[in-house]
Amino acid sequence: MIVALLNQKGGVGKTTLALHLAGELARQGQRVLLIDADPQGSALDWAERRNREGLPRLFAMIGLARETLHREVPDLTAGVAHVVIDGPPRVTALVRSAILAAERVLIPVQPSPFDAWASAELLRLLDEARGWKPELSARFVLNRCIARTRLLADARHELAGVVPPALAASVGQRVVFARCMRSGRLAFELEPHSAAAHEITAFATELLEVGP
Repeated sequence: MIVALLNQKGGVGKTTLALHLAGELARQGQRVLLIDADPQGSALDWAERRNREGLPRLFAMIGLARETLHREVPDLTAGVAHVVIDGPPRVTALVRSAILAAERVLIPVQPSPFDAWASAELLRLLDEARGWKPELSARFVLNRCIARTRLLADARHELAGVVPPALAASVGQRVVFARCMRSGRLAFELEPHSAAAHEITAFATELLEVGP
């Protein structure tokens, strides 16, 4: 599976989700490659913090913020079960390349009345890409949610009838995720029995099970 996490709106927790998805797939015994295709290099910064702490590498990672991404990915997948692409925060030629490289696109959105509809340009690009890749699938994923709030309930209601659909699994706004980004660790390492760790497992499991 090659999955790209993309959203033209910044601050939706895209890199946190990408790192945790790669880590969860690796924890399940899969060989995983994470491609940091964001020129800001936040995932690479996380990996450097992990390296400085002397922690074992959970998955392979490279920086590849180039518009030729879709042409280079096939040469990187030998022996790899899953590729996770952390894309840039704006719609650019690099986003188009990430879409062409991917088999699935995840669009992280916060439970805000505006977040899902802020992805209109990205959705247009996805429709365009399906002209060349009809098997390309996409899903919204609710991220940085505050449980049992009206905003979350409203967001679920709004996304119930949209195309592409949203995953049933959602990920909360939790302090442990901020600690993960600062420490080079993942939620299952810092708090293995936490709600955050269980949410990531549910998110990865659904992604593997969901059809086109």
